[in-house]
Amino acid sequence: MARILIIDDDESMRHVLSRTVRRLEHEPVTAATLAEGRDMTRSGDFDIIFLDVHLPDGNGLTILTELTQAGSRPEVIIITGHGDPDGAELAITNGAWDYIEKTHSVQQISLTLKRAVAHHEERKRKSSGRVKALRRKGIIGESGALTRALDLVAQASENDSGVLITGETGTGKELFARAVHHNSPRADGPFIAVDCAALPEHLVESILFGHAKGAFTGAEKDQTGLILQADGGTLFLDEVCEMPVNVQKAFLRVLQERTVRPLGGKKERPSNFRLISATNQNPEKMVRDRSFREDLLYRIQSVRIHLPPLRERTGDIRPLAGYLLENICERSGVPGKTGSHDFFEVLEDYPWPGNVREMINTLEHAVGAARSSPQLYAQHLPPMLRAKVARARVVGPREEPDADEPESVPQAPENIPPLNEYRDTVYARAEKNYLQQLLQSTGSNMKEALRISSLSQSRLYALLKKHGLQKRQCHNNE
Repeated sequence: MARILIIDDDESMRHVLSRTVRRLEHEPVTAATLAEGRDMTRSGDFDIIFLDVHLPDGNGLTILTELTQAGSRPEVIIITGHGDPDGAELAITNGAWDYIEKTHSVQQISLTLKRAVAHHEERKRKSSGRVKALRRKGIIGESGALTRALDLVAQASENDSGVLITGETGTGKELFARAVHHNSPRADGPFIAVDCAALPEHLVESILFGHAKGAFTGAEKDQTGLILQADGGTLFLDEVCEMPVNVQKAFLRVLQERTVRPLGGKKERPSNFRLISATNQNPEKMVRDRSFREDLLYRIQSVRIHLPPLRERTGDIRPLAGYLLENICERSGVPGKTGSHDFFEVLEDYPWPGNVREMINTLEHAVGAARSSPQLYAQHLPPMLRAKVARARVVGPREEPDADEPESVPQAPENIPPLNEYRDTVYARAEKNYLQQLLQSTGSNMKEALRISSLSQSRLYALLKKHGLQKRQCHNNE
């Protein structure tokens, strides 16, 4: 029996859906507002959620991503009395199981529910424990964005399909490539990493395909290429979009035939490798610019994993920083160090344009600045980083563009994030700003804060903890 949450302000619709759910021998639970529905998903597990779009306290689509990433990973069925093509496209793009109108017959709604329940049960059966059981060395965090990427790692590890990992510089694309390899049947085989951006253009073919003695001036002996070295294992092409266009056609043939002819060689040699690629660029734009072959892109991205930038997973910053600090201290041969509250607050408020790679360099600076001190404070961080955080804190949200208005300076297409990621970032920032203002204006008087915010005590404390504000001096004054 599945648990079905119905979020709809129409009492008659809640009654109809509840009756339909019971007829199919499942358990219905109802909520009339967004706030009520969100609280229920945080306190209980649901298999399916019926979500109305137009609710008294907001648009249901604004919490779609949050609901799909709830603990039980429910299937969300959007049900609305006002069908909207753009809304339907947005809903499906952001993970909804289906988008149906209330005018649909009970039979159609029942059929949609049956299919969603069957899919959810099958998904639970296949994915039970697989993400937790993943070998994920160096991948630290439990945020929704990171968990989505790990779900895809688990999926990719079950087959030999080509994987394309996208994300900004420093997000850990090679770590994820290694995770796919180490969790796959090829784990005992070689993992050959190639940085396509660092390959000299005139030597790319020789390095990848190998060459025979005398193939060109300076080829004094046979050389086995990296593709053949990856036989039985995984070939990882980092910055694959930097591969010269003249080499892309030859490499596409290697993928199709799984054979390689070394330069100057007379015979094709087989190579049974699994390809994982990565790029920090927009491959679709490069296809449009004719700098990357469209047929090659199709071939390398059977599974596509997008890695979120660090600024979109602030909840992972403390555990990640702790993990990195431990490694840095061990590598440097110094006693372990811990971070103070203000140290972590600065880390969480910094946008990390260089992502995890920049954090590693920052923490190395802090460890060196602290010398023999076992405790790290904000003062141990690089002055430029602290200055940027201080400036942002003084200016506040006014530096950020209004969420309802476009940027004053047009952004390049490759710099524009997916809508759900942008919305989640803006929402989290606005939520944290609100809580900070709430605490300041009430003098951290919790009773007054609860009255003004109209939040339950458990919900307010959960939000304070989420945004790292739970350790502030708060007074109940009851």
